Amino acid sequence: MADDNNGNWRTASRWQSLMAHDFRTIVHSSWPIDPPPPAGTEANILVALHARRSADSIRRYRVARPDGGLIVVLTGTDLYADLATSEQARNSVAMADALIVLQEDAIRYVPREHRKKTHVIYQSAKTLKPAEKRKDALSCVVVGHLRAEKDPDIIFRLVESLPERSPIHILHLGNATDENLAARARSISGTSPHYHWAGALSHGLTRAAIKRAHLLIHPSVMEGGANVIVEALSAGTPVVASRMSGNIGMLGQDYAGYFPVGDMDALRAQLDHCANDANFLLRLNTACAARAKLFLPASERNALAALITAVLLR
Repeated sequence: MADDNNGNWRTASRWQSLMAHDFRTIVHSSWPIDPPPPAGTEANILVALHARRSADSIRRYRVARPDGGLIVVLTGTDLYADLATSEQARNSVAMADALIVLQEDAIRYVPREHRKKTHVIYQSAKTLKPAEKRKDALSCVVVGHLRAEKDPDIIFRLVESLPERSPIHILHLGNATDENLAARARSISGTSPHYHWAGALSHGLTRAAIKRAHLLIHPSVMEGGANVIVEALSAGTPVVASRMSGNIGMLGQDYAGYFPVGDMDALRAQLDHCANDANFLLRLNTACAARAKLFLPASERNALAALITAVLLR
């Protein structure tokens, strides 16, 4: 739902906008939609985000429209948890005419028998002109709601480990979805000169904050393919990220800006390296600029349109 302000909602909203010129599109939380569309305008294809959470809608659609087109988008929760444990998720995958994953490393987590119908479609963001960065600090931004999958705890531990004269400053953006994590964020924000939790900002203000930062820190434990990485690269801001599938598939196997999942000392070492070695920061920037070419809106639109057309014509 739009009120969730999460990655799945942003993906659905962006795809509706990208596809509006070629197809009549409706974004809804479930199928069948209520109220139903006018007679003669029923959907020819359903694009469902999340194999398990959309399982009831997928099943109802397939029963009502056995010949209708069906595309299922696999999220991080699908790929790294639900496909191994949920029969509903596996049934959704089996019923789909095509599957979408949002980054290249995800394909190896799709059941082998369904990989031939799996397509990588990278998310996109409008390219922004890079901003001037602070000269007196290493300005970092973390974007993600305060929940375990985003590992805010590693940020808290990092901040608490920084010496008073450290040049590292972290702006943390995201909703308080866990009150215990929010209380800790408020406490550290009130006492540390290196950290400020600003809560959730509008999309425009969030992009502006990303553009101004030297680095986006993305420490997720589980991730299907984070759009915030796309937005960072499209704004000229490199990334330091946990070394896990969803991030590897976005940034590349050989990217130098990874740290082991949950390893605070390794994250701090990466940030110290960036703060003290301008050449290393430039190396990350150059690598991210090369990957940014994957995330252009025209590429996402063309890939989506080609796949939808292929499913309609199957």
